[in-house]
Amino acid sequence: MKQTILGAGGSIGIELAKALKEYTSDIRLVNRNPVKVSSTDSLFPADLTIKNNVFEAIKGSQVTYVTIGFPYNTKVWKEYWVPFIKNVIEACLKYDSRLVFFDNVYAIGGDNVNHITENSPISPTSRKGEIRAEVDRLILENIDKNNLQAIIARAPDFFGGTSRENSVIINLVYNNLIKNKKAQWLCNAKVIHSMGYVPDLTKGTALLGNTPQAFNQIWNLPTDPQKITGEEWINLFATELKKVSEYTVVPNWLIKGIGLFVPVMKEIAEMNYQYDRDYYFDSTKFKNYFKFTPTSNAIAVKQTIKQIKYTEISDGKRTKNR
Repeated sequence: MKQTILGAGGSIGIELAKALKEYTSDIRLVNRNPVKVSSTDSLFPADLTIKNNVFEAIKGSQVTYVTIGFPYNTKVWKEYWVPFIKNVIEACLKYDSRLVFFDNVYAIGGDNVNHITENSPISPTSRKGEIRAEVDRLILENIDKNNLQAIIARAPDFFGGTSRENSVIINLVYNNLIKNKKAQWLCNAKVIHSMGYVPDLTKGTALLGNTPQAFNQIWNLPTDPQKITGEEWINLFATELKKVSEYTVVPNWLIKGIGLFVPVMKEIAEMNYQYDRDYYFDSTKFKNYFKFTPTSNAIAVKQTIKQIKYTEISDGKRTKNR
């Protein structure tokens, strides 16, 4: 059964390709410059902002996963996200492909992030959130009106796997502690902030895509239910790295300044509502239905640090041998 990943070159796409091997050996990887994750993968180089490319990429696919990550820029998102998802929906309907959309929770805003479930209302309070809300509504409307077979699979902020450059916690906590600097946190380190572990999120996405009964629903992907604060995240990383657990809190007005040095932070200022109050992601529905036990936060941190170090050693060896 052919399964296609649109946006296969990012951290989620790469880990999803690994997870899908449990279900099929017929995996099509689509992005501008796809690279095989497994030897049996087929590669489909394409600019997915072009409608015809989207159709050709989806043609023949029983399941299509959207893990694409357009550059983290409101102007870019406004230009590309809605036309892209319209093309995906149209192609999935034409070729009878089931759609699994790997989503974030930007469409949920304000105090609704205090406890995020599948029933949390679409309530964006940011420009990026408004764009993602429109994307979600298009999928849900086509499920209701056009018999689109689709899943919205939501994830909180995440880390782990190959996710590093665009991970807030890696940039602000790990990268500082490893340099013997104080870790940083945004807005308030004393409030709850859920984080997803990429290998769990992608295993969950693959499981959903290969469970016909799971379609036409919203699912929160598997995440440790521990209600953990920013300060406690910092303690986990510091303990594992054997560093002093010290940190500074960055107020929202300084976030744009940090963006001069950490690109992912440039446009995160409008997302401060995710850091100045409790942000708890509840995946009870997934865990109960699939009897899935997420990796604990402590073990996820340990494994993430191990993966980073392994990658650095491997990259160093490759550079030395060139």
